[in-house]
Amino acid sequence: MSSPLARLPAEIVTTDPDVLESHARDNAPLCAHGTAAALLRPTSTAQVAAVLELASRHAIPVVPQGARSGLAGAANAVDGCWLLSLERMNAVLEVDPVDRIAVVQPGVLNARLSRAVAERGMFYPPDPSSWEFSTLGGNVATNAGGLCCVKYGVTADFVRGLEVVLADGRVLRTGRRTAKGVAGYDLTRLFCGSEGTLGVITEITLALRPAAREPLTAIAFFPGTAAACATVTACMASGVVPSMLELMDRPSMDIVRGYRDLGFPPDAGAMLIVQSDSGPPASADLARFAEIAQSHGGETVVADDPSESRLLLEARRSVGPATELLGAYLSDDVCVPLGRLVDLVDGVEKIAAEHSVLITCTGHAGDGNMHPTVVFDPRDATQVHRAERAFDAVMELGLALGGTITGEHGIGLLKAAWLEKELGPVSLAVHRDMKALFDPAGILNPGKVVRSRAARP
Repeated sequence: MSSPLARLPAEIVTTDPDVLESHARDNAPLCAHGTAAALLRPTSTAQVAAVLELASRHAIPVVPQGARSGLAGAANAVDGCWLLSLERMNAVLEVDPVDRIAVVQPGVLNARLSRAVAERGMFYPPDPSSWEFSTLGGNVATNAGGLCCVKYGVTADFVRGLEVVLADGRVLRTGRRTAKGVAGYDLTRLFCGSEGTLGVITEITLALRPAAREPLTAIAFFPGTAAACATVTACMASGVVPSMLELMDRPSMDIVRGYRDLGFPPDAGAMLIVQSDSGPPASADLARFAEIAQSHGGETVVADDPSESRLLLEARRSVGPATELLGAYLSDDVCVPLGRLVDLVDGVEKIAAEHSVLITCTGHAGDGNMHPTVVFDPRDATQVHRAERAFDAVMELGLALGGTITGEHGIGLLKAAWLEKELGPVSLAVHRDMKALFDPAGILNPGKVVRSRAARP
């Protein structure tokens, strides 16, 4: 009996073990991955449908993948699976300046769309730090955020409609092109953040905004994180609407210093980066921010021109590359109510001391979504154990403060055991029922997000 793979176009099928191993996981450390049977790289919705129809018929697990830039293990292979890469489906199908929408395939890079619509006088706001190499399909699958979320919201806020191939190969259209529409259940929102467990996204209709004005940028240094967090809450309560409000603690500033000299004051204990793209009122926004920062002991520098703004922003964007040079890392992305931001940041510092690990704390302070990142040597079993315990302690802290275990990275494998604790048994049961409805055979990204038996951490 011939293999089901023989029924697929040969040009989309790869079974080379080295290629399979190179596609077996995303960027999350300490997340197990299995050995795939094949890597499939379709170029059309019809080919995706053929793959899933065959997989469903033969009970073959399918793991959808984008650029594998995720940090939660959602794209990791399971034994015997077909890896379904959407990277070759990378066309910008339409940019409509009248309805202010773009229609794209899932393999389009975020930065590529952003630049394409900017040429037409429009703006696509969601901008995860991985925007240069993450795909829009992956952004939708994880409901990615970014630096501009404080003003503009996350990916799902810009998704108007989807084309999704279901587990049995049927093609579902959700949502619409129009700016308004409330007919039926909101299936579009359901697929945002579902991490490939309910269906495979093959086309995305995205809302656009008119081109944003060139932002003005300010940076403020503080003696400690408490003063920086107090500035954040006072700024947001004042009515200022920043397009970006990012925080870096001292450990994150220290690692950036080792990566690139950006002139941080040696005694600074925390830093805030704020932008306003509101046009003429932007100067007043930054002046108000500077006034608030000063009242909390901060010293503020306001950029005089766009090139200086971009240089100031480099401080925040350098955290990722600087961290990668130190070894492996586990990146939390807890989100808490703004009123508890200082409790989160202070608590992370205590967790680092308690477990004797390096934790940097940066993130989107304006919406309470922080990225405490535990850095460790993966070759040292003791460090690995301490890192895992510290990572869990940060998630526990986030929940205790009325927050969530993930603001934008998703659940994947890394946090699946924590899902029941956040959602509770009734909500988790509804999640499992939804999974069973869309994927009765359980072939889509098995083990990710909702497990058949969720273990408490």
